[in-house]
Amino acid sequence: MQTTGDRIQGVAAEQFGWDRLRPGQLAAIEAALRGRDVLAVLPTGYGKSAIYQIAGMLIDGPTVVISPLISLQADQVAQIRKAPGAITAVAINSTMSARSVGEAWAALEVGTAEFVFLAPEQLANPEVVRRLSALRPRLVVVDEAHCVSSWGHDFRPDYLRLGELIDALDGASTIALTATGSAPVREEIIEGLRLRDTCLVIRGFDRPNLRLEVERVESDRRKRDAVVERVVALPMPGLLYVPTRADTERYSAELTRRGLRAEPYSSALGAARRTAVHRAFLAGELDVVVATSAFGMGINKHDVRFVVHAAVTDSVDDYYQEIGRAGRDGEPALAVLFYRPEDLALRRFFAGRNPSRESLADVVRALVQAGRVSRDELADAVAVSSRRLGAMVGLLEECGLVESDASGVRLIFAGQVDEAVNRAVEASEQATRIDSSRIEMMRGFAETPGCRRQYPLGYFGESLARPCGNCDVCSESESESESESESVSGSASAPAGELVTFPVDSRVRHPLWGDGIVMRNEPDRMTVFFDEEGYKTLSLRTILSKGLLKRIT
Repeated sequence: MQTTGDRIQGVAAEQFGWDRLRPGQLAAIEAALRGRDVLAVLPTGYGKSAIYQIAGMLIDGPTVVISPLISLQADQVAQIRKAPGAITAVAINSTMSARSVGEAWAALEVGTAEFVFLAPEQLANPEVVRRLSALRPRLVVVDEAHCVSSWGHDFRPDYLRLGELIDALDGASTIALTATGSAPVREEIIEGLRLRDTCLVIRGFDRPNLRLEVERVESDRRKRDAVVERVVALPMPGLLYVPTRADTERYSAELTRRGLRAEPYSSALGAARRTAVHRAFLAGELDVVVATSAFGMGINKHDVRFVVHAAVTDSVDDYYQEIGRAGRDGEPALAVLFYRPEDLALRRFFAGRNPSRESLADVVRALVQAGRVSRDELADAVAVSSRRLGAMVGLLEECGLVESDASGVRLIFAGQVDEAVNRAVEASEQATRIDSSRIEMMRGFAETPGCRRQYPLGYFGESLARPCGNCDVCSESESESESESESVSGSASAPAGELVTFPVDSRVRHPLWGDGIVMRNEPDRMTVFFDEEGYKTLSLRTILSKGLLKRIT
């Protein structure tokens, strides 16, 4: 009798030409076939798309794939169409003509298309949701699922609506896929997408072929010179991440002057220019892309030899995802962070830029008077830029005070204006505390005296028993014993004895900071992420002597 595993492997080979699946892929597919929701947190290059492609072929009905970038959708559709089996996929997005959209819907309705790719923005259109419901899909896939989390620069407010869509497609299972998965991000994904009976599939974050280095510099001028000198000397191609649009222009000009084929990339560029830079990099026509965090999702280039950061990122989550774009071919690659402690102040400044109480009150009052109103009209009414308005509407929407779609924004809170503003301000201040704690974790990575790899792995809840031997700290150690000694503070391994009471990923409660989740265990301290306060590093001696933590279920 054929087992589920045999069926899965058969489809993998016959329809897609894959001889062997990885254990994480197989576990996720099997769970989806049993009707469970799945959150798969797998490293870049692991083969996340194979999970939904095979599951979609084995589950009756069309498969809906929510993918955030149109260029990424095009790549995924092309990949499916090139498969050996007779499989058809279509996309529906804003760049397509009315005729092409109509043909795509027709293919789905008659059953000749198995997969449909949509951007989350499409789901703000009630007609799209209605037509999807009529198709009765049994599987919904959310690619780049970390976009539902407000933790990273990839956050997209449109992802907040996906939970409602999944509920509307009654009976459909969900597969959520991401390469970014610290415990708080995983919890936010599960909650935001309303996943039920979730099968959590996590496979190693360790990238042993990726060498990690931090170069500390004392002045901005010396840092800029050092970054250019280092990039020029590295094997190509590579990525240079910088904090601002002006930096993309400045560094790319200097690298071009030094003989490299370099181009800037930021959200300030027009869509056509961004696409051209992206395609040139993938085609091997550029040595370096100098980019802000806008250059991210959809980079499917396996031979990136380095990722250099000219400044610290907002979080370890963002940093680890960005360096994961190097060495996807398994060959040696390099990640270098240029660290100047003063740069942390800039990150803290941006983390603390919250909308004022007065501006939020203006928005709420305007919505009380206007009912449903377009974003442009609302921005004019309160005299703020579209960008500032977007941030405020996003905050109000997260707090459950307003709802928005393609037709505009409307207030759904029935209480007083002051009450609504207080709720939004409280949520904003909480977000600031959490953002500041994330920046402190990034400082900890840059300044750790221990193995550079053990620190981020501990952050993601994994342990590395011995120093990696492939980072700057390990290389600087005079002997193996010194390396092991110095790496203790970076280890995520729980010591024998007391800390087994609070293993990594366990939920705990503190009398002052409330509920949290254990992130890292060290011989003399532990790191806990508290839901309302962010990261706190706690003394083990104090915790035990004063009974400050209690484990909760």
